[in-house]
Amino acid sequence: MKIFGTSIHWRSLALAGILAVAASGSAIAQHAAAGAGGARLNGGAHQHFDGRFSHNQYYYDRGYSVGRLPGASRGEFRGPDGGRYWMGGGNWYRWNGGGWMVWGAPIGLFLPYLPLYYSTVWLGGVPYYYANDTYYLWNDDQRQYQVVAPPEGIEAGGSIQTPASNQLFIYPKNGQSRDQQQKDQYECHHWAVGRSGFDPTVTGGGVSASEAAVKRDDYFRGQAACLEGRGYTVK
Repeated sequence: MKIFGTSIHWRSLALAGILAVAASGSAIAQHAAAGAGGARLNGGAHQHFDGRFSHNQYYYDRGYSVGRLPGASRGEFRGPDGGRYWMGGGNWYRWNGGGWMVWGAPIGLFLPYLPLYYSTVWLGGVPYYYANDTYYLWNDDQRQYQVVAPPEGIEAGGSIQTPASNQLFIYPKNGQSRDQQQKDQYECHHWAVGRSGFDPTVTGGGVSASEAAVKRDDYFRGQAACLEGRGYTVK
């Protein structure tokens, strides 16, 4: 009887161990599923494809509700309207009382980082960061990124190609002094601004986004011509 009782005791322990492992496996699976919520989407239900600016990512449809935030949710943010927002995987969410509803990013909100996947779009020499129908712009005063309204002209004039540098390499051919070179550069800069209407020292060149690329080229051609006329090699 003692041996039989010991056998039953060990069988009970073994069964308890199996149940514990099964329970732990279920918990691990649930944890993995929660983590998978922050992964890149792949075109399932309630998703759409964003191919603008070669972004090529899937996002949840706005208005769709999820039972819990993705595992990669990056914290809570207060919008300019006082609302509470959460961002995860480029999707923005608000609590609607029965779940987390996919929402549009509030214009004017500041955040210290960009979504995990974003595209840099240049307009008039200014880099905008794009993801999921949302534009972000670096704000020097706040030292953070800010959600901004779609910039005027970016659909037609925006480019994912890094623009050419706003810099000319100038070499004096006639032994001009450093002071003389600085004076010539200053005067040629102002002459080129007056001729082209483009000023590379101000945001967007001081012209509309649709004109920026052409007027920028006019400015640098004018500045180069002016400096070459004063005895410099310009590259």
